[in-house]
Amino acid sequence: MADVSDPAIADAYQDVRSDKSDTNWLLLSYEGAKSDKLVLSSTGKGGLKELAEALDDTQAQFAYARVTYSNDTQSVRSKFVLVTWIGPGTRVMRKAKVSVQAADVKRALPAYSIDVPAQERKDLEEEPIVVKLRKAGGASYDGV
Repeated sequence: MADVSDPAIADAYQDVRSDKSDTNWLLLSYEGAKSDKLVLSSTGKGGLKELAEALDDTQAQFAYARVTYSNDTQSVRSKFVLVTWIGPGTRVMRKAKVSVQAADVKRALPAYSIDVPAQERKDLEEEPIVVKLRKAGGASYDGV
């Protein structure tokens, strides 16, 4: 089990979800190489691109992000994604635990539209994620 009890995680989650905040992502990292405790390692206002730059190639990490897009000139939507990052240099035992520990993270960060598994930074490019969000939303007026 992953320990997601750090109060900073819940506070950052509420901050990302708030329409009154510019913060649009948070990143959770393991406290140590052998620890199953997740801590808030960073937050940001620069969207998925900035989030991708914050990821550590040697770690498994979890991120939560608000993605804002428009369907047409009249509407703007904000949807939330949960990212499970497994960097290329992540240790084998950590990789093995991530799928089980993801359930604990999902309970701590429960409101999201899609889950994005990522092993390369290109997996966090905004356009393909917006396409997935449109499909998940069910109401797409532009043929996607």
